[in-house]
Amino acid sequence: MWLYNGQRNGRWMGTAAEYIALSADLVTELPDHVSFAEGATLGVPAMTAHRSVFVAGRVQGNTLLVTGGAGAVGRYAVQLATWAGARVIATVSSPEKAERARTGGAAHVINYREEDVAARVLDITNGVGVDHISEVDFGGNLAATLRCLRVNGSIMIYATNGDCEPKLPVRELMQKNLTVYAMSLADVPHPDRRRAQSDIAAWTATPGRTLSVAARFPLDQTAAAHIAVERGGKVGTVVVEPQL
Repeated sequence: MWLYNGQRNGRWMGTAAEYIALSADLVTELPDHVSFAEGATLGVPAMTAHRSVFVAGRVQGNTLLVTGGAGAVGRYAVQLATWAGARVIATVSSPEKAERARTGGAAHVINYREEDVAARVLDITNGVGVDHISEVDFGGNLAATLRCLRVNGSIMIYATNGDCEPKLPVRELMQKNLTVYAMSLADVPHPDRRRAQSDIAAWTATPGRTLSVAARFPLDQTAAAHIAVERGGKVGTVVVEPQL
């Protein structure tokens, strides 16, 4: 099984334990070809990615921009959007991460450290812009975001580390008739979370998906696992495993 929201309802250690009790509603069957370590990379990242991709409806035939397309959430957003029939443009910060996004199905990859993201997006879309953005840093990317979105486009915010209190240009949002969504997974409507679990189960049923484990630590080295995450630069998800 894979699960999500193991840290909710006051369980301060989350899933950093040999055993936890969860509602059956929060767990989903794991296919036999997916290892437990790979399954542990799903949970909140994949559920968040699903919401960030499908919040505005069907994406088949649409063009989506996934910022941070090689990150914990972004790598699943790229794959799920491609699986659903969207053309995906992903932003990344290195050649290694660019290859990771391409492997996940991104049709175009932009290195935001070296290129003007909005200019490249407009070039790729013949000046029209993208239909929807899965956004990892709303505040930090806001100026580029407004240039990237087409008229009647939408954006889902699931993080905003670059600027936690951005100045929102309401007039520009109005002029392009844009829709802005924001999310916290725990409060996503229950039917939408169940749909996400169902879609992720269908997606993982096919072998060959990219469920990357960056590092594995035993339970008694949980602190070291956190340090590995905080150090940055990881490609994939750091997993803590109980020795049962």
